[in-house]
Amino acid sequence: MDMGVFIPIANNGWLISEGSPQYMASFDLNKQVVQKAEGYGLEFALSMVKFRGFGGKTEFWDHALESFTLMAGLAAVTSEIKLFASTAILTLPPAIVARMASTISSIAPGRFGINIVTGWAEGEYSQMGMWPGNEWFGYRYDYATEYVQVMKELWGEGSSDFKGEHFSMTDCKLSPPPQGDVEIVAAGMSPRGMKFAAEYADYNFIMGAGINTPTAFADNAKILVEAGKESGRDVGAYVLFMVIADETDEAAMAKWQKYHDMADMGALKWLIDQSNVDEGRDGTSTAKHMSVPEGAVNFNMGTLVGSYATVAKMLDEAAAVEGVKGIMMTFDDFLVGMDAFGQKIQPLMNSRSHKLKAA
Repeated sequence: MDMGVFIPIANNGWLISEGSPQYMASFDLNKQVVQKAEGYGLEFALSMVKFRGFGGKTEFWDHALESFTLMAGLAAVTSEIKLFASTAILTLPPAIVARMASTISSIAPGRFGINIVTGWAEGEYSQMGMWPGNEWFGYRYDYATEYVQVMKELWGEGSSDFKGEHFSMTDCKLSPPPQGDVEIVAAGMSPRGMKFAAEYADYNFIMGAGINTPTAFADNAKILVEAGKESGRDVGAYVLFMVIADETDEAAMAKWQKYHDMADMGALKWLIDQSNVDEGRDGTSTAKHMSVPEGAVNFNMGTLVGSYATVAKMLDEAAAVEGVKGIMMTFDDFLVGMDAFGQKIQPLMNSRSHKLKAA
């Protein structure tokens, strides 16, 4: 089972709280995080794309780096770990992203992939005049489908004459080709999003759910498994969890309680308002997932809180769910968290025993 880290490309990571560690985004911080991850044998690191923060007292995500240029820099200072950059498909044409991927693959042959982001926060795009209107929510995966088709055609054939509803290529060229496969990941939570992932992605991210309920995402993983059967492709779930660990369950829970009690309500209001723009969302959509206020201090992603042994046990439980091929982690404090995982949690995980044998 793969383990990965969702690196802190924007300030304060994934805790929307005045009581959590406060830090700025920087290349140096992300280099340390990814080099630690590589040193502890993690298989991948992924950086999101974010163009507008949530504000509030913590200025949450108001300070963010750019995904592709960051990952190009990290590619040059790593040698084994796989690196995924994120493209917000409303902002960059697929032919340009295909060339960017080919370039980074020459720095990190066989180690670079792309995360497809359709976008759910209208405010990120309207500030740049790039929002196509709320009807976008109805056709974004059709757009994403053509987007990936163009990139794969360019990578595989070196040219494209693709003609679709959203993109039209005329003898579009790409050379040199990527060195090694460029894997595609997505994060669709709705049935349509899962279908897109099953047809065009190698992995699909699924958010965990609740506090210390490591298998609560199982129903969503099952939907992905079924979608993969229909498409005839082996698409694995990468599950997203926040890890808050300490020497004892009580010490870890005290940290979580502090973060929860000191939630940045101003930033959370922006998050909830943005998630409500998509009036057609259903209960499985990313926007709906973001809009639930209870626990939203951590984006309402699954959170594992406890001693190192407790967290190791819960990660093993998550790994055993059908369809899971990996887990991507965030931490309250990334440098401390990476060391705690590598030195104190991973050695206790049955699903990572192969790493211990290799060491």
